[in-house]
Order: sequence, then structure tokens, then C-alpha cells
Amino acid sequence: MTPRLPSLLLWLTLFTMSTHAAAPATSTALRSAYVGGGCFWCTEAAYELLPGVKSVVSGYAGGKSSQPTYKEVCSGTTGHAEVIRIDYDPEVITYRQVIDYFWNIHDPTTLNRQGADEGTQYRSIILTTNEVERETAQASKAAAQASWGGRIVTEIVGLEKFYEAEKYHQDYFRNNPHEGYCRVVIKPKIDKLKKAGAAKSAP
Repeated sequence: MTPRLPSLLLWLTLFTMSTHAAAPATSTALRSAYVGGGCFWCTEAAYELLPGVKSVVSGYAGGKSSQPTYKEVCSGTTGHAEVIRIDYDPEVITYRQVIDYFWNIHDPTTLNRQGADEGTQYRSIILTTNEVERETAQASKAAAQASWGGRIVTEIVGLEKFYEAEKYHQDYFRNNPHEGYCRVVIKPKIDKLKKAGAAKSAP
């Protein structure tokens, strides 16, 4: 899937304006957001480009089993989705901006699938930790529906537990740039995001 670049360019323009108008970052505690949009290698790499994002951790959430492994999640039997935890500085970027970016980096209209990756573990999902986040995510989804023809199927559910994925999944694209999936699937997406202006200094 490819980011919807016209809407992304507009979003980035507005985001850049609001970022430049914000006060310099302070020692404010980081906050976390949780989303899943297909393979977590892709979403992790995309969010690492976003100003205000300090770290991104790949993991699993939304299922019933405890301490799931990658093999178990890939089997589709645990109910978990591949998700990421986005640790961000609220003095630089808001939760709404984190979620608005989400609609531009994957296809939220395909049920349980992103490109060739198919299964419930690849579903589009936002996991919230409180009522304010839930309402914000719902408002962002409603606003994004127009550009996606009203076809968004993204789940918005409460986060019960986030399980960090195995170490070799972390920073996968950065650590494995020449691996086939990275070259064919992730790199073209990241190049488009960079061209659209999403790039920042590496965390």
C-alpha cells in the first residue's frame, strides 16, 4: 500500500506550522500511543520519521493469550495484532497528530490485510489507554473517512496489555536495510514519506 501523498503533504504542512509555533521542548514526561497497521516493521520505521517521536517499540496487543511469541501471533490463533508503542514528547506533538499521521502510512480500508500480509494479526487497530484518547482517536478516524471514501475499518479498542516483541524485531528496518522485505516493501514507503517532508533526525 502507498501513503496518500496529497493529504499527507497537507497534514505535514499543518503539522510543521503547529510544531514551529510550539514552545521549545522541556523535560515533560513522554507519553505513549499504540497503533497497528500491518507489519510492525513498516509502522515502526514510518513513525521513527515523525518529529516529536522519541522511540518506537514493536510488540503485540489486542489478543487474549499472555506472553505471545512471534510464531504464535503469526499463526493467527492468539488474537493479537502486530502493533507499535510510540513514545512521544507532548510538548512537540499531540496525541491527535500522532493518530492523524496513522491514516497516511497504511491502508485502513483493508480488513485483516496490508498488501501481501494477510491475517488478523495485520489488522488496522488503535489501542487507547483512557477516555480522552478514545474520543480523540474516534474524531481523527471520522475526519479521515472522507479521504478514504468512508471505507475505514480500523478498530478502536482499549489497551489491555502491550507485549514487547522479540529483540530482533526492534528497529528492524534500520538494522536490516538490505533484507528483501525491507528493500521491496519498506524502503519505497519510507522514501515517499521523506520526500513528503516527514523526515527528522534519527532518534
